[in-house]
This record gives sequence, structure tokens and C-alpha cells, in this order.
Amino acid sequence: MSFSVYIINFPMQPMLNIAVRAARSAGELILRSSDNIGLLRIDQKGKNDYASEVDRMAEREIISIIKAAFPEHGILAEESGQHKGNDFVWVIDPLDGTTNFLHGFPQYAVSIALKHKGKLEVGVVYDPLRDELFTAKRGGGALLNNRRLRVTTQNSLKGALIGTGFPFKTDQHLDAYIGMFRAFTTDCAGIRRAGAAALDLAYVAAGRLDGFWEIGVMEWDMAAGILLIKEAGGVITDFSFNDNYIKSGNVIAASPKMHQIMYQLIEPHVTDSLK
Repeated sequence: MSFSVYIINFPMQPMLNIAVRAARSAGELILRSSDNIGLLRIDQKGKNDYASEVDRMAEREIISIIKAAFPEHGILAEESGQHKGNDFVWVIDPLDGTTNFLHGFPQYAVSIALKHKGKLEVGVVYDPLRDELFTAKRGGGALLNNRRLRVTTQNSLKGALIGTGFPFKTDQHLDAYIGMFRAFTTDCAGIRRAGAAALDLAYVAAGRLDGFWEIGVMEWDMAAGILLIKEAGGVITDFSFNDNYIKSGNVIAASPKMHQIMYQLIEPHVTDSLK
């Protein structure tokens, strides 16, 4: 590691430590609540979009831990929105995969990222059910429970396992998505739609998925996963092969070679509204 990289990343370690502490604390709260799902108050925020008491409690827990350590930092959280602060902004999804959680389907996670002047510096995705902690620090690589992560070396669609997410909140892009889905099913080994984008992106970084694409991902769902993939040697773009994925919500993530293959399959089905 060069001296310059060391200088850039050393100050971020305390912030990564706080993100880990907050994610684990929220994860413990989520696990304790999983035994009483039938008693939870559930609100519908929109079509197929739900929030429970657990989402809000977990978010308050995360924000409390962050604010105790860094009271001047800003927050962007799924349930409570924007909290003004300085050039540091924490991007929080307290429970990605709420619908899975509410059905007892074991695929959900806590996602926490930190941006400084718009640049991702720290990312944490924590799966409390499996006690799997995915962490990344800009320039410092990506880890799963202290094991170094790398994206796969898969260089063709044949035999590849691809993750995706259906555009479930709106029917607007359904035809385009079905075209993309059909293009992938011809050759790949399988397509998985597990319902928690933060974990899907973490799985790409860990080499469990060879690639992932989705329409309409929110920033708090993807922020930590973006850094994980980049630090694991992967590539992430929007559907126009640019870096406008935060604004558009449209994501292609994979190793460099697989990303190119995926883009070529997706691009013919991209409508003007998806660019």
C-alpha cells in the first residue's frame, strides 16, 4: 500500500468502526423482533412498499450511534429522510428486504454507507441471520467477516448466476424488464430474485453472484453495495454505461468482463425513460 493511500484511508477507520457497531446493533434489534412479526404495526408507503415498527426502531438505533460519535454529520435515511449536517453524509437503509422480513423469508440486511463531499468512503452490509458482515473502505478493499472479497472471473453468460430485482413498485418499465429477463434466460445458469438489493450487491462483491441488474433502486439500498463491488474489483454503471445510477436508480453490477456482456443484453431493451 502506498503512503498516499494510507493517508487517505486511515481517518476513515473510526467511521467504519461506528458503521459496524451501528449495523450490528440494528441487526440484533431486528432479530429480536423477528419472533413477534404478527404483533408489529405495518404501514404501506406506496404500492408494494411497506415499513414496519422494526424499520423505524432500527433506523433510530443506527442514527443514535452515529450521532453520538459524529454529531455534526448529515444523514440520509429511508424512513426519516434528510438530516442536515456537514460534508459527511450517512446513507442508511435500516432493513433492506422489509417484505421478506415480514413474511419470515430469510433474506434481509442492514445497509450503511458514508459519503464525503459526494464520494463514497465507507460501506457496511450486515446480514443478522447469518452473522455475515460485508465491509468496504475506499482504497482499502472489501471484506466479508475479515476475508478479502473479489468479484468472479466468469467471462461468459454460460454457467453464470445472475441476480435481479423486479420493478415491483410500478408497471411503467415492466415490458422493458421482461425483455431483459428473457435475454438472460437463454444462456445463463440461473437468475435469482431474492428481494434485498443490498445483499444482492454484496453477493456480487463476494463472488456468489456473477452479476446483478435492477430498475429503480434507491440510494440507501445500493450505496454500501456500490463501494463493496468497486473495492472487490467490479464495475457498476447505469443502463447508459455511465455513472448516473444513483439518480436513475438503474444498475448493472458485475466483474468488468461480465458487465460488458450484461450491458450488451440489456441495452436493446432500454427505453428513453430508463436512460
